[in-house]
Amino acid sequence: MTTLEIKGLTARVAATEDSPETVEILKGVDLTIESGKTHAIMGPNGSGKSTLAYVIAGHPKYEVTGGTVTLDGEDVLAMEVDERARAGLFLAMQYPTEIPGVSTANFLRSAATAVRGEAPKLRHWVKEVKEAMSDLDFDPAFSERSVNEGFSGGEKKRHEILQLDLLKPKIAVLDETDSGLDVDALRVVSEGVNRYKAEENGGILLITHYTRILQYIKPDTVHVFVDGRIAASGGAELADELEANGYEKYLTPANA
Repeated sequence: MTTLEIKGLTARVAATEDSPETVEILKGVDLTIESGKTHAIMGPNGSGKSTLAYVIAGHPKYEVTGGTVTLDGEDVLAMEVDERARAGLFLAMQYPTEIPGVSTANFLRSAATAVRGEAPKLRHWVKEVKEAMSDLDFDPAFSERSVNEGFSGGEKKRHEILQLDLLKPKIAVLDETDSGLDVDALRVVSEGVNRYKAEENGGILLITHYTRILQYIKPDTVHVFVDGRIAASGGAELADELEANGYEKYLTPANA
């Protein structure tokens, strides 16, 4: 059983010479994610949902000002970004980065080598990648193309889930993986996430604006994220309430 535990987490955009004064974005987040459980976070734009994802992953743009994040008792905040990945954390980005000149095949094998601690045997690796790409209806020709360069939005998101399949993390943070997907791509991507959960017993933190992905990926818990903190939690029915009524009842007077 793996547990990602977040307690009293506060964070802001890191100060720079151009922006010496910053505003706190996360204002005391408490959240526990365990193996085999899916937590969905929903909230209005600008509420801090993506900031939470990036802070967990270790993005240097954000400065943690308080609280703790632990993975099976180990201090995540003390780890470098690569150490967090090797410890079993994974982030599927809302806007995947293009890496010109680096082939998708080399990128995937390098990532797997770093996470697993040794290079996968080539013959087994080629078979593993082909099967994973087939499951995601991903053209094998993409292996020879530069990472995400010229990929459509749907292809970039499938590539994120391909990494999830091959790297097999303990906890996966999916930051608006459903954005920009048509119905067919949404179904394929959702099936990939469900397959990961079933095969790896992985814990999932799914950040989304819409309930349509929750028709395919059933959450155990839904959290309402407003003004940098969790304002309410409940079962899957909470997502339906948000779809019908919006976030107004959870907003503070200053935000309403």
